[in-house]
Amino acid sequence: MDTTAPTSTAKRARGLDRAFEILDFLRDQKSPMRPNEIAVQIGAPRSSVYELVNLLLRNEILELAGGDGRVFLGRKLYFLGAAYEEQFDFTRECEAALETIAHETRETSQFCMLDGNKYIVVRMKEGARPFRISSDVGQSVPIPWTASGRLLVAHLSDQEIIDFIPPQDFQLPNGEWLEPAVFIREVREAWLKGEFTFDSIVDSFTHCFAVPVLDANRRCVATLCLVAPREDGIENREEYLLCLKRASQRLSGQTSVPPLSR
Repeated sequence: MDTTAPTSTAKRARGLDRAFEILDFLRDQKSPMRPNEIAVQIGAPRSSVYELVNLLLRNEILELAGGDGRVFLGRKLYFLGAAYEEQFDFTRECEAALETIAHETRETSQFCMLDGNKYIVVRMKEGARPFRISSDVGQSVPIPWTASGRLLVAHLSDQEIIDFIPPQDFQLPNGEWLEPAVFIREVREAWLKGEFTFDSIVDSFTHCFAVPVLDANRRCVATLCLVAPREDGIENREEYLLCLKRASQRLSGQTSVPPLSR
């Protein structure tokens, strides 16, 4: 029996997985790194990382940056992203929705999704207040830390939620632990209400709002969010939720919304 083809295919698949792991790692680090440093941090063989880094450099997916052999994400990724957006009509609809929300509320509006088992802000429009609140677009954040997280995992069973979210992600920024049972209860309540709001876990001065963006199968594939100063958020709670839900209804049901979770 010839086992060469399956073995070769499996090896290529592992190589692709490792290449994406390198790209994701550099995105999270937000700074150039040497291949040997990458290998140590992701727990991969140095020889494999060097081989993949050289391949990605040749294809301009990575670029040399910062000196001393450091590499970072390459400009070709930008061109690929721009080509994607040209075909992804939903992006323009999303931008318009965020613009409307920010204009009507004067607060920071966000479009959020899952990337693997983490939460990320995909798009953001800052509010018009002199005191502005912003987040890093594309930064991975533990799901339980976020209002959106209660909606983005609502399609999963209780056990699937436990299996999906890394156990350490239930430790909050202040060092306290959020009981998974409490989180799951909040998930179910948020789905029934079609909303979730709370005082931010990440800081002490903001109030967060999230409503689901649904696909054609009524699954939450994204959220529209507001981040407001705590007192203003509480005072204008119903008005802000109504604004978010109007925008969500315009976006929901568009089958071109691709979930980023994998």
